[in-house]
Amino acid sequence: MKTAQNADVRPREPILPTGRGVLSDGVLRALRARPGREGPLPSDGAVDETDPYSEDLHLALYLCYELHYRGFHDVDPAWEWNPALLGLRAGLERRFLEALRTDTETRSRSADEAFAGILVEPLDGTGLSHFLRDEGELWHLREYAAQRSLYHLKEADPHAWVLPRLRGRAKAGMAAVEFDEYGAGSAGRMHSRLFADLMTDLGLDTTYGRYVDVATEGMLASVNLMSMFGLHRALRGALVGHFAAVEVTSSPASQRLAEAMRREGAGAAAVHFYAEHVEADAVHEQVVRREVVGGLLEEEPWLEADVVFGIESTDLLDARLGEKTLSAWRQGRSSLRTPV
Repeated sequence: MKTAQNADVRPREPILPTGRGVLSDGVLRALRARPGREGPLPSDGAVDETDPYSEDLHLALYLCYELHYRGFHDVDPAWEWNPALLGLRAGLERRFLEALRTDTETRSRSADEAFAGILVEPLDGTGLSHFLRDEGELWHLREYAAQRSLYHLKEADPHAWVLPRLRGRAKAGMAAVEFDEYGAGSAGRMHSRLFADLMTDLGLDTTYGRYVDVATEGMLASVNLMSMFGLHRALRGALVGHFAAVEVTSSPASQRLAEAMRREGAGAAAVHFYAEHVEADAVHEQVVRREVVGGLLEEEPWLEADVVFGIESTDLLDARLGEKTLSAWRQGRSSLRTPV
């Protein structure tokens, strides 16, 4: 029996964002209708005519993927497995994958070579975490956290999809790292919870999906990458490569970000999130390289090219996002579509 006190206790799903072009407008129009009454979705021709790294394509793809996470407020859950929408999603994925394969095809030829490219940092690093440590102001940190919330508020979830697709050492190693990501059984220590606490320290809204409308195409593409790899069994090697790239590069970057948060007085929780990752991800790196990647390639050596593709695609998208963000900041303007 409902009472005035408990009549509306269900958590509210994220609200739909604003469209950014023909593809995302078409998906949004469909999601606001009941399945079967949505009218025509964007055509294959419209997909092929759109820049594979554009904000329109990546918002459309993000909308399709989010149906597998928390969905959207007032959107029929049946859309998750709607054949027409899945067909459009396949076209968006094809366009994105073709671009990634083209733009990484001249890079590493082996997993060892791919790891060598990300294990050693240049002495004169110029990436986002270097800028934030050396020059970043509080508004830079807030923008960085707002964008990264699209990733960190779901951090471990896309990677969890690969667990049923692994065996032996790879599965055990992946489960061990994921266990830590989910707080080792403590809800308050889940990394997504720790990031929400960081956002609170920075005066940001911790609502899941709150900053999609201000996020750039680069952030949407990075989040879509792990969802795409996670949802396809055929891309399990690429997902492992992506996961490895994240863990290998996380510890030194987290050290710089902790220093930036501390210098700007961002708050204890903001510092703690990155300080926690310095030690944890240094351990995770070893587990991922030796057990997850090593175990996968021992069982399925033919997946090495996919592991390399996952590493290189992650590096490519991180570089694109970093370059655009730094370009805006060095000109003294917001890196977001609209400032927070």
